[in-house]
Amino acid sequence: MAVNLKGRSFLTLEDFTPVEIRYLLDLSHDLKAKRRAGICEHTMQGKHIVLLFEKTSTRTRCSFEVAATQEGAHVTYLDANSSQMGKKESLEDSAKVLGRFFDGIEYRGFEQGVVEDLAKWAGVPVWNGLTDADHPTQILADMMTIEEHCAKPLNKVKVIFPGDVRNNMCYAWMIGAAKMGMHFVAMGPQSMIAEMDKELVARVIAEAERTGARIEITDDKEALKGADVIYGDIWASMGEEALIPERVKLLTPFRVTKELLMSCENPDVLYMHCLPSFHDFETKLAAQWQEKGIDIREVTDEVFRSRHSIVFDEAENRMHTIKAVMVATIGK
Repeated sequence: MAVNLKGRSFLTLEDFTPVEIRYLLDLSHDLKAKRRAGICEHTMQGKHIVLLFEKTSTRTRCSFEVAATQEGAHVTYLDANSSQMGKKESLEDSAKVLGRFFDGIEYRGFEQGVVEDLAKWAGVPVWNGLTDADHPTQILADMMTIEEHCAKPLNKVKVIFPGDVRNNMCYAWMIGAAKMGMHFVAMGPQSMIAEMDKELVARVIAEAERTGARIEITDDKEALKGADVIYGDIWASMGEEALIPERVKLLTPFRVTKELLMSCENPDVLYMHCLPSFHDFETKLAAQWQEKGIDIREVTDEVFRSRHSIVFDEAENRMHTIKAVMVATIGK
């Protein structure tokens, strides 16, 4: 089946069919292979893209900038202090202006509604680099990485997310897993499970019924058995630092340790993480909290540096999958 995503925005995987997601993954693998073979086709020659960042980033910004320039595009970066969007100029007006200048717009920030409104008014493809509700480019990179390291098709893979089941990574994974027929387990304390987005969960369950996926939400560690992937994320996002003591109290039982990996009863279980990660006390934040007697690590250093960990392959694949999204939507 022919797939044409030209002119499409990439806001959430909910907007895409399994066939379209498969196309993006195949394109990602192809672009990575070409890059490693030294083949540069400059599929975005003459294109201009703008990156709108309300939240700082390492991987997302670098992935978009490097991927775009490798394909021949020019990149403009605007952070929250570099434009009038939402301050002296409405979001609608800013979107319409940027759409006259640029061929594509990336947004990384807080509200999902902002990236959706940009897409509504810009008239050019808009790509979601992360919001509080979703992180679709990360899921593409994760699925690509799993395909490189796990000798199973995606619809036979079981992924466990132990931690804050209300966060954007857990939701993004639920959406992606449901689309691709995967077995996904959101594992966290009951108090957090009770606060999950019920409308999203209902949509994901309905999608899973159509694709044959299996979506579980539990606090029972028995669900770890048979896992192919353990997926980690930090316990407090940007702007939530005041909540760290409470989060640590709730989530310490779900820290990824060697013992937790052994509970999977799979000697080849993979450990993945969207990064950045608190796996030791070498960061300022982790060290500051350690001095207060609080251990904010969501994974032990032993696991993070072990043979099970594929986090840096995963980080590299952010660039290849983001490149695929841009090439598919605005490339030649």
